[in-house]
Amino acid sequence: MKSPTAIELLGALSLTAGMLSLGAGSALAEETITLGAAVSQTGKYSTNGKHTTNGYNLAVKRVNDTGGIEVGGKTYVLDIVYYDDESTPARGAQLAERLIGQDNVQFMLGPYSSGLTKAIAPVTEKHGIPMVEANGASRSLFAQGYEYLFAVLSTSEQYLASAVALAAEMAGKNGRDPSELKISGAFENDPFSQDIRAGVMEDAEGYGMEMAIDEKLPPELNDMSATLTKVKAVQPDLLVISGHAKGAALGIRQISDMKVHVPMLAMTHCDSADIIGKFGSDAEYTLCAAQWAPSLSYSDEWFGSASDFAADFEAEYDYAPPYQAAESAAAVLVYADAIERAGSLDRDAVRDAIAATDMQTFYGNVKFDDTGKNVAKPMVLFQVQDGEYRVVAPTRWASAEPRHPIPPWSERE
Repeated sequence: MKSPTAIELLGALSLTAGMLSLGAGSALAEETITLGAAVSQTGKYSTNGKHTTNGYNLAVKRVNDTGGIEVGGKTYVLDIVYYDDESTPARGAQLAERLIGQDNVQFMLGPYSSGLTKAIAPVTEKHGIPMVEANGASRSLFAQGYEYLFAVLSTSEQYLASAVALAAEMAGKNGRDPSELKISGAFENDPFSQDIRAGVMEDAEGYGMEMAIDEKLPPELNDMSATLTKVKAVQPDLLVISGHAKGAALGIRQISDMKVHVPMLAMTHCDSADIIGKFGSDAEYTLCAAQWAPSLSYSDEWFGSASDFAADFEAEYDYAPPYQAAESAAAVLVYADAIERAGSLDRDAVRDAIAATDMQTFYGNVKFDDTGKNVAKPMVLFQVQDGEYRVVAPTRWASAEPRHPIPPWSERE
């Protein structure tokens, strides 16, 4: 039986594994299904690592509180063994080996970030251990032929696809052919943002749109003015920016300072950059890619609706759930569903059940293709409207109409 002080050790950022005893009966090892996870509690990913861990923990608690998992006429509860990967890929791979080789974990949850997932996936694959991950979006993960890796989130090339589709939709409403539109793009020169670029390029080509500017931004990302000067000259119909939180903040600040006008602006990481809190009205009209929103109409048997999950999460952790927490919780629900359908704790039987998943969670629909990608959930586009994020795309899930085109700066002041 695991030490009762394990949760305290985790809270102190110990490197010692902590078994989370989240359900009544979880102390009985023979009635427990143990999941393993190396998640950043320290280092540069520690904030999103916390969101990931909180999402996992809340879902485990909910599964246990609602009756656990039925397997072969027996009821099991879930527990998680955690280690801190220190936001370092090499450490993540080392800890995955420890979870599998020493802790005898048969089922893995993913870390935070594509880089850590890329480090751990070869380990789980080598040992034939299923890993359902929620925070590794790089599409290159799903071009390796892995058979044990599954992702509940939308992959990176989809992040700004909704923006290109929305631009085409707005063009049609205004009597224009989408092929007449010009796009300008500024993408950090890192694997995640370059995946997003590839998706934008593919979608633009599909509509026959011109990619008028295609800029690679340096990783240090301290100045975007040269790119924005070109944007002012080209006058595109859509400007897309992907540079993580730093790029989103820099983009809003310099677009405002330089009075760069575009009819539509879309970017990633608006929430983590806190563009509303930092820039106020200068952030108005910005379209923001997100994996999930509490206003969506998805639901499941464990949490109910997306808004129910948001309320439960905030009651438990005293802050509103970011999408990282929501997608992490959904990964646990995939395990609960797949293990019960498998009717077995055999890891290959569970792996096959995961591959056959076709379900709806509060986070969205989940169905995996042959590469392990979730092909049933689109990305969401928020727009900053009156100082709040409102879902405007995809239209089926929208809670507000998009405000388009963005008015000139002279009319915004």
